[in-house]
Amino acid sequence: MLVVNRFRVAEADAASFRGDLETAHGLLASRPGYVDGTVGRNVDDPSLWVLQTRWADVGSYRRALSAYDVKLGAVPLLSRALDEPSAYEVVDPGDGAVLNEARPRDLR
Repeated sequence: MLVVNRFRVAEADAASFRGDLETAHGLLASRPGYVDGTVGRNVDDPSLWVLQTRWADVGSYRRALSAYDVKLGAVPLLSRALDEPSAYEVVDPGDGAVLNEARPRDLR
């Protein structure tokens, strides 16, 4: 599972936002089921930032968001993300899966 959170941040707030974003990423990375992730800044519009994380499954991601330390240290920042869908199914080449089909997901 892939999660992409995008943020628009004023230049004056960029330094403190980067620190907050790195802290949020660290908290998420400490949770079971976290695979990897990155923090980035748009090359054409430096007011756009991204936090991209990958998870073993949707259940791991949802449980991570429910963890006490994540609720305190990451969720307030994540709530500042642009209002757009952020969770994606990873599509591997040639896997033949029907994308976004209505079926129960493995929530482990």
